[in-house]
Amino acid sequence: MGKGRVVAAMSGGVDSAVTAALLKREGYEVIGITLQIWQEHAEQGKYGGCCSLGAVEDARRAAARIGIPHYVLNFRDYFAEKVIDHFVAEYRRGRTPNPCVECNRSVKFDELLRQAENLGADYLATGHYARIRFNEATGRHELLRARDPDKDQSYALYTLTQYQLSRTLMPLGHLSGKQETRRIAADLGLPLAGKPDSQEICFVPKEGYIAFLREKSPDAFRPGKVVDTGGRVIGEHPGVAFYTIGQRKRLPPSAHGPLFVVAIDADTNTVVVGRNEELYAGGLVADNCNWSAIARLEVPVAVSAKIRYNGVAAPALLAPGENPEQAVVHFETPQRAVTPGQAAVFYGGEGEDAGQVVIGGGTILRALA
Repeated sequence: MGKGRVVAAMSGGVDSAVTAALLKREGYEVIGITLQIWQEHAEQGKYGGCCSLGAVEDARRAAARIGIPHYVLNFRDYFAEKVIDHFVAEYRRGRTPNPCVECNRSVKFDELLRQAENLGADYLATGHYARIRFNEATGRHELLRARDPDKDQSYALYTLTQYQLSRTLMPLGHLSGKQETRRIAADLGLPLAGKPDSQEICFVPKEGYIAFLREKSPDAFRPGKVVDTGGRVIGEHPGVAFYTIGQRKRLPPSAHGPLFVVAIDADTNTVVVGRNEELYAGGLVADNCNWSAIARLEVPVAVSAKIRYNGVAAPALLAPGENPEQAVVHFETPQRAVTPGQAAVFYGGEGEDAGQVVIGGGTILRALA
């Protein structure tokens, strides 16, 4: 008897193809689904990652090699509304979004999971590098870092709810890393074994995100003042969407050493700059929090807090905020370039799981001194 029906999200890359192949080998009935989320335009060149039509064909070929049915769902309008519009709106607000977090929240583990259930699937499977388990002591499903810390993607998955975790499989999280994934792909004869990873934002063309924002929201590029932390005007900027916290480019020269963006005020269309030491913050406030390993945050707890995808988690005290969706973080050591719009993800765990279990996460609202 089979282990159940699984919809495998196949992006056209090696990770999702190996995910589908492993689950079929384990005895699941696997259905491959690829989301067509952004249409290629010849005049703009080929978009990368899971957004290109070429990726759809790669997924189709992999499914045929594995021996599973494969379908393509048109999510273009839904993706544009939930991910791209959010991306543009955040930059207009002077914030720096992480579109992968929003894609996971709204597209893959919300709407795609619904589509999987409509097909009678017991689970949705993805090629993410993270682990999921059920903790019998707490009665909660937990999200953990991948076995390979260099490939861990748990940071971008903190939004998964208890129900979504209970219906999701991520077999790659238990592998030793990408080389093992490629070795499995080669052993299975998958055509994607040597396909390189996609490193860029999938819907942004090769011209870059600034050109993309100019096209989507040209009024986000209104010239404004550059001021120092004392409020003194020292120059002009071409638009707040050009900037992010910690940035050094496109700033006026200074006779007193390099300047960095330390704050962005979209309401007044102002970029605030200062010295490197002024970039360090003792804490932050996060909102829109989702709690994973705990039902709610009721008392302060020691955690490791990660404030950017490629950053290192730092020891901190996590405390309840003004409402259940907010949390306040106090770092043991001040952290550089706390950036509104980015995710703050909190890790805990004991023994061999220390620093491995996602307690929860939220969107950085503001830095604290």
